[in-house]
Amino acid sequence: MRRSQVTTVSLLAALALTACTNAKDVLDPSAVKPPANSAQALPATQGTSATTSPTTTSPAPTATAAASTLATPAQTAAIARTRLQVAPIVGASVEAAAPLTAELQARARQRGVTLVGSTDQTATHVLKGYFSTMSEGKDTTVIYVWDVYDPSGNRLHRINGQQKAPSIGSGEGWPAVAPATMQAIADQTIDQFTAWLGSGGAG
Repeated sequence: MRRSQVTTVSLLAALALTACTNAKDVLDPSAVKPPANSAQALPATQGTSATTSPTTTSPAPTATAAASTLATPAQTAAIARTRLQVAPIVGASVEAAAPLTAELQARARQRGVTLVGSTDQTATHVLKGYFSTMSEGKDTTVIYVWDVYDPSGNRLHRINGQQKAPSIGSGEGWPAVAPATMQAIADQTIDQFTAWLGSGGAG
């Protein structure tokens, strides 16, 4: 597709404008269980912000960079103090969101970040994610935007990017997204979040 870059930027801008307005459009990560028989993609929603930043397609450099930022005791302490709450995910199907949230939990443990449930009042940061897909030939690209908020609702940081991989099955959209693709996004997200914390982003 000759216009893939333009389309990606447009989709990222649309995702940046999303906000959670309908409970049926989200999956609460604190209640993740193996999905039943629900294969419908969830629609994007509307919102208020239009800021975007460069995207990424490969998790390996991010993981290395994140590890290198956790060198000092002060940086490690900042991460250890963090209690991260993952808000309901917007735009992804239940089947796609399940491996994402499971890997977010696993990667957070690896990086020393404590995840807390949706009703926990001790969260220091709230992570809100908005997702969409774009099919190009035999590949499907997942486009994502994460906003990091403080408990008062002030946005502190943004993580966004895209992950392209061969489609699975014969369909398009979320049914064509492999669990490994969502797991890679989860790894990148936690790595970038901890890199931001390690650089002094925790405030």
